[in-house]
Amino acid sequence: MLLNGDGGCMEKTVVLTRSDVEGLLNMDDCLKAVEGAFVQEALGRVQMPPKMYLFFRRYNGDLRVMPSYLEELEMAGVKCVNVHPSNPDRHSLPTVMAVIELVDPETGFPIALMDGTHITDMRTGAAGGVSVKYLASRDASRLGIIGAGRQAWTQLMAISRVADLEEVSVYCRTPSTREKFALRASKEYEVPVRAATDPREAVEGMDIVVTVTPSRSPVVMADWVSPGTHICAMGADAPGKQELDPLILKNARVFYDSLEQATHSGEINVPITEGILRVDDLQGSLGDVMTGKIEGRTSPADVTVFDSTGLSIQDITTAWMIYERAVAGEVGLEVDLQG
Repeated sequence: MLLNGDGGCMEKTVVLTRSDVEGLLNMDDCLKAVEGAFVQEALGRVQMPPKMYLFFRRYNGDLRVMPSYLEELEMAGVKCVNVHPSNPDRHSLPTVMAVIELVDPETGFPIALMDGTHITDMRTGAAGGVSVKYLASRDASRLGIIGAGRQAWTQLMAISRVADLEEVSVYCRTPSTREKFALRASKEYEVPVRAATDPREAVEGMDIVVTVTPSRSPVVMADWVSPGTHICAMGADAPGKQELDPLILKNARVFYDSLEQATHSGEINVPITEGILRVDDLQGSLGDVMTGKIEGRTSPADVTVFDSTGLSIQDITTAWMIYERAVAGEVGLEVDLQG
């Protein structure tokens, strides 16, 4: 039960805008929150039904509902998030937008409503960063990114905190976009970042590869990937999406955030549906690696893949941290939703 200073029940809901959220969240703390969420899930201390989807096929978009309860941490909530790839061109809106509701587990009271768009970007980047920490080679220093949007940026932000990067290459289909990304990143991270002219150039010779696109056909081929590479497959998040040549998955050690979500809508969903890959070919969850239940990388030559579909517990642990900071700093607007 949440109490006010007089010992009574708190009956106001804290509402936080995107600018509020941005001011209360940094990547270092987001990495810690996401890592903690993976551990709680691996230890069996969460309730987290798979994502539920509404498909707006007429508009090439969807809406996802993502609830979870971290029982030991006493954190609960739900995120509603859309993915509409046509938004930037047709409506001047982001492809991804989200709202998160946090709920007091004792009473069900909605203690907070906040913009979840920035949280989604940040926790997705953090998930990639955590996978690099546990699955990439210890001396990994070269990063290739396929995609140059907001989530590509948070991948770079997170990975730069867990790996000593010496070289970065980025590719997307629009030359001006990848060139702007490379210029901005070079200045901000003081690492040479080049705009690759094709995806192969961005991948070959890299120790870490990130794919963060909405593709429905492979954008990274098996013969481009060097031994020892770790791949963060972040873009496939709905049935029919895929970014990797299935041959990569057949020959790699493949880990996932959620098996049920990954087989339905992650990077492995198409190869499994087509019978190219079996569940038995997968190694297990990233959380199981983190808690020592299974091995991650077993040799310097291993190619490892992290199939990320995005977990509600990542959103809720991050959002809860933001909520606590907002209350402590008197940030946001208190609203009586019951009045």
